Amino acid sequence: MAKETKKTGSEQAGSSYESRLRKHYQDEVVPSLQQEFGIENIMAVPRINKIVVNVGLGEATQNVKLLDDAAEELTQLTGQRAVITRARKSIANFKLREGMPIGCRVTLRGRQMWDFLDRLISTALPRVRDFRGIPTKSFDGRGNFTLGIRDHLIFPDLDYNKIDKPKGLNVTIVTSAERDDQALHLLRGLGMPFRKAS
Repeated sequence: MAKETKKTGSEQAGSSYESRLRKHYQDEVVPSLQQEFGIENIMAVPRINKIVVNVGLGEATQNVKLLDDAAEELTQLTGQRAVITRARKSIANFKLREGMPIGCRVTLRGRQMWDFLDRLISTALPRVRDFRGIPTKSFDGRGNFTLGIRDHLIFPDLDYNKIDKPKGLNVTIVTSAERDDQALHLLRGLGMPFRKAS
């Protein structure tokens, strides 16, 4: 006889929770993509598969505390534990040996991915000084988009008093789109503030 497990109140509430941005994607963006690109099958509509947030720290080879701080801040920022990234090969000019820690990263999927993207679009990017929109040049030709953020303090989730030094982030949004124009339409529909073509 299978043992029945009882869900706690928070687990029951968590299962019915749906991100505001995900709901917007399903209600507004999917029909728009189907109409724009003539996609009949709903499963073929471009979607976001994952978001990879990466912090590269060249100074981490000399100062391990810097890497620990970055991993802790990235965990606080994304709600998921950061993984330390290591050098794949040795480079003498950078005093780098294979296997040395050089940064940290987090791969977000599901609800955490939608929550992070929502905070990035609606809270963090508007706080960038002299923000004029995101350039559309950062697509890779296969529907994926990478955004470089110079200062991670644009996220209000971080405790400024505990941060010694501002760090940069790379945010890569991996989509199921086959072409860059589909991915651009998808991200623009979600509210990503791209620059207007002049």
